[in-house]
Amino acid sequence: MNDLRRIIWLASYPKSGNTWMRSLLAHYFMPKGQAPDINHLSQFTTGDIRQDFFDRAAGRVYRGKTYEDWMAVRPTALRMIAASKPSHHFVKTHCQPIRILGKDVIPAEVTAAAIYMMRNPFDLAPSFARHQDCDLDTAIDRMMDPDMSSGTDTGIFEALGRWDDHVQTWTTAPGLPRHVVRYEDMLRRGEREMTRLLEKFLRVKVDKAQLAYALRETSFDALKKQESEAGFRERPPHMQSFFARGQAGVWRDDLTPAQVGRIREAFMPVLEKWYPEMLEETAEYAGAA
Repeated sequence: MNDLRRIIWLASYPKSGNTWMRSLLAHYFMPKGQAPDINHLSQFTTGDIRQDFFDRAAGRVYRGKTYEDWMAVRPTALRMIAASKPSHHFVKTHCQPIRILGKDVIPAEVTAAAIYMMRNPFDLAPSFARHQDCDLDTAIDRMMDPDMSSGTDTGIFEALGRWDDHVQTWTTAPGLPRHVVRYEDMLRRGEREMTRLLEKFLRVKVDKAQLAYALRETSFDALKKQESEAGFRERPPHMQSFFARGQAGVWRDDLTPAQVGRIREAFMPVLEKWYPEMLEETAEYAGAA
């Protein structure tokens, strides 16, 4: 049997920069002028909720209602996704690498490595609220829900879980070659972060001119312009725009002290490890409640 360990997962909690990273990698690896726009990223990469793969895996038009339905088909669909290209390729996921009903959601047999995009939960919450079409307190509740999931209307699920569990499972999964990219670091020093990713993790010699081009073509303003001109197929129907602000620090304007305090209390161990620079300011802000 052929080795199917070909998938390099592009993993993240929703609204943490996954689309940005997919577009950036496409513009870096593909010849100038040939990289797809945001509505055709499947020409470069794919995702683990592709209906056509689930249809093929099920041997019919897939329609599921439960995790049992989903996990009965997902392993075969993932093997088909892995086999769809002859070597390593990128696949988007919002799932945690956990076991459900005795099966791995992210199976080792199709996994080569993972790039994990992370965004601080204070800035994530307002963006997640827009994505979920709910108020901020409800969005924070969902980020704290171990059973939180999303997915398609055909029953292809995304097992999100809690934000902190999502971070923990991806950054500590045993035996998984991984590279972690913080959204905030990409905003501040994208060239340095991408150079680290390409050289040290993907073992690719960096073409500085190509990287500069990729960063320029996938700036937040460039992606927002694409959406304004042609829409974005992955945008939930209720959202006015998928690319809203794309900034760091919006939590200072969007969250109340009580909401900041809730996020700190719920996610403190992960914040201490991954966002220690935010602890003092958020503590002072929460103390104003």
